[in-house]
Amino acid sequence: MSETIFEFEHHKSLPELIWHGKRPYYSTKYYPAKLCESYIDNNNEWKNKLFWGDNLQVMSHLIKDYKGKIDLIYIDPPFDSKTDYKKRIELHGKSKKYSFEEKQFSDTWVNDDFLQFMYERLIIMRELLSDKGCIYLHCDWHKSHHLRMIMDEVFGSENFVNEIVWHYSGAGTPKGCWAKRHDNIFLYSKTSKYTFNADDIRTDYSAATIERVSHTLNNIRNGIDYGTYTLNPLGKYPEDVLDIPIEAPSANARTGYPTQKPETLIERIIKASSNPGDLIFDCFMGSGTTQTVAMKLGRRFIGADINLASIQTTTKRLLSVAKQLNNEFFNEIKYTNFEVYNVNNYGIFSNPVKAKEMIIESLGIHAFSKSDVWDGELNGRMVKIMPINRITNKDDLKGILGNLPYDVYRKRNNNNPNQPVERITVICMGHEPDLKESFENQITYNIDIEILDILKDELYLQLKHTAEADIVCDNNRLIIKSFYPANLMKKVQKDAIESWHQLVDSIMIDWNYNGEVLQPSCIDIPSKNEIVKGVYDIPENSGTIRVKITDLLSESIEIEVYNK
Repeated sequence: MSETIFEFEHHKSLPELIWHGKRPYYSTKYYPAKLCESYIDNNNEWKNKLFWGDNLQVMSHLIKDYKGKIDLIYIDPPFDSKTDYKKRIELHGKSKKYSFEEKQFSDTWVNDDFLQFMYERLIIMRELLSDKGCIYLHCDWHKSHHLRMIMDEVFGSENFVNEIVWHYSGAGTPKGCWAKRHDNIFLYSKTSKYTFNADDIRTDYSAATIERVSHTLNNIRNGIDYGTYTLNPLGKYPEDVLDIPIEAPSANARTGYPTQKPETLIERIIKASSNPGDLIFDCFMGSGTTQTVAMKLGRRFIGADINLASIQTTTKRLLSVAKQLNNEFFNEIKYTNFEVYNVNNYGIFSNPVKAKEMIIESLGIHAFSKSDVWDGELNGRMVKIMPINRITNKDDLKGILGNLPYDVYRKRNNNNPNQPVERITVICMGHEPDLKESFENQITYNIDIEILDILKDELYLQLKHTAEADIVCDNNRLIIKSFYPANLMKKVQKDAIESWHQLVDSIMIDWNYNGEVLQPSCIDIPSKNEIVKGVYDIPENSGTIRVKITDLLSESIEIEVYNK
């Protein structure tokens, strides 16, 4: 596939207070996406899409076909909360309850990296948004003031529509300050023709309001004017403070995914700023609430996330909703088909949080426990591992350049002027094409630098198999005899496991695998109190069988078996 470069509009710089002279880059490569799985349940031609990968790369892939075509964007990005988010992992089955916490992602940023990260992505979101479209950016007190300025810059202050406050209750009483019980949601449009369906999100009047106006609900429903108020029979006009409770941990809608938002909140947003059949986009997908609500409301959707657990959680959730919708009788069109894509062979990492540890182990890097700049040493070269949640740009090099031992380099250069003062390996997941040249141009000394791009040079990584399974076909039955997920087994007490079934999150079987895309027709997703079957009847018309087993850490193994 030929490489395509997209040039985006150059925006004026933001105040020096925020950017300290930093500029975002505007050329974004076209990143091909590989179709991995397809879940088709009805005859509707539209196929919703989920992408696993860095959303900057995902959006650069989408821009080719979806520029100006997305009608609503809702994003719940990192907040720069300085928090590590964890998910509780529980063994399946009714007996011997056992659980542990697994780190999903870290929301910790240095300097203004978070603002740079957001600015680069918001620029492309504006290109994807249709003329009637809106974008809702969900944030909180940590960076709301900065994000508001960025949104003014990218979308124009004249296109600011609302600051919406989501108010909720919470446990605990802080000392010395007001309890923080709200998030901020900024609503911007692309043009003045944006969609807003006020009547679709009206709410009931409060008891106090009803009492002041009338003594009977019948009079209220008849729209009688009492001089002080005229109460609309459709309900109260929507206001910019949303009192919506956080879903209880025991609620059926809860997935266990950290930072999950309530469906009621997202439903209000989707109903307000889109119509049935419109295209919704959320590139910080998390637990898939946006996609779930969009499917229920008859909207098309595209989702993306860098966290594999997000993809697995969303896939399971959508399969459950699609099954429910396809079994109901309704007149409205529901878009229940969806496909799962992988951008840039991102599957070499199951969780970005573990990426550095995996790279160090796989390459045999001697790790440094304390260093201002280097992560370790490999074959005489200093190693720096760049963030693995996005592609690396020239501004990322400043963290290295600002901490180099220039006094040491001066002595080395004086002693051996014809030799490099340092040999450096920079490890990244995608990068700007002139990254090496930019690094060399900013150092006056002779530096031997190499860029190891994991996406292109993944053969350097001798990754261990993370799971093994023994699967056989016997008497027209597919039997999974054993399953051993190596990474998961390191975290689980051996005496807590009664059978391998407890370690499995889902099993999906494609009875006629075409060699490219998994199209499972047998889907086994147990509840927490149940376990997978492990034995499945093979259809008469089966061909090449491909089995995908996903463990509780969302790591998967795929195996082809043949029915002899």
